Amino acid sequence: MAGSSNSMNSLEQKTETQQSAPVQLGSSHISQNRFEPYFDAMTPRNITALVGKSAYLSCRVRNLGNKTVSWIRHRDIHILTVGSYTYTSDQRFQANHHTENDEWTLQIKWAQKRDAGIYECQISTQPVRSYFVNLNLVEISEEESYKPPQDESYKCNCSCPPDDSVPTAQVLGGPDLYVDMGSTINLTCSVKYSPEPPAYIFWYHGGEVISYDSSRGGVSVITEKGDVTTSFLLIQHADISDSGKYSCNPSNANVASVRVHVLNGERPAAMQTGSARLSKSSLNIVALLVISYIYQMCTYNQCPSLGAVR
Repeated sequence: MAGSSNSMNSLEQKTETQQSAPVQLGSSHISQNRFEPYFDAMTPRNITALVGKSAYLSCRVRNLGNKTVSWIRHRDIHILTVGSYTYTSDQRFQANHHTENDEWTLQIKWAQKRDAGIYECQISTQPVRSYFVNLNLVEISEEESYKPPQDESYKCNCSCPPDDSVPTAQVLGGPDLYVDMGSTINLTCSVKYSPEPPAYIFWYHGGEVISYDSSRGGVSVITEKGDVTTSFLLIQHADISDSGKYSCNPSNANVASVRVHVLNGERPAAMQTGSARLSKSSLNIVALLVISYIYQMCTYNQCPSLGAVR
């Protein structure tokens, strides 16, 4: 009987062990699935960039953990980057990781037409997980810019760009800007239709990059990034040497230019016409002030006599 009792206890212990094991495995399996890496499906899959500028392809990876992210060019299955390291002799390719939004960006500097095609963002899971981005490249000249429809009855009250639009830069107030010597030159460059703000905006004067810490002094730039990125170039105490062509060169858009004329007292024909109109307006304002003065005097029974008016 004792032997039979021991045998029954052994069997019960074995049964309890067999029943508890699957519960632990199941719990572990669910926890593992819950934290697997995945792609943010809201990341753009079609990117348009300009030839000769930098192109930026991005993918967002959540719950990456100890896995790595790689970028692969699909036309030749060439591994370009793994993590933050570049695995190609073409130094135009570079990977950037933005930890604040889990974004992995492949930068292609000085993009060429041959760079167009499909790129794969890959997570090193088993099996691997992939997110495909298509890069389109277009050429645009310095003079080209987006023009609204010619039909005046058409009113665009939305910020959505046309389907075939590309990032476009424009310097406001062009093509010519006149300023007085000693005043402040204020140039405004806006970049529209860009899927993301430009990485940088360079200003040029006469083909040379403007140095903000040069011995001249008084030069500053303010850039506001958003759906429309705006860069303000301020040059204080304008001098004749500040005249010339100024160009706004964003990283992802065409070059936009304006010609600045610093005047030393002279007035071109266009500005003289404006001055004449201003003088006429000033006379009208003076006449209104005189009439208002006479009306107020008459209100208090102190109307000036006609002889006085004459």
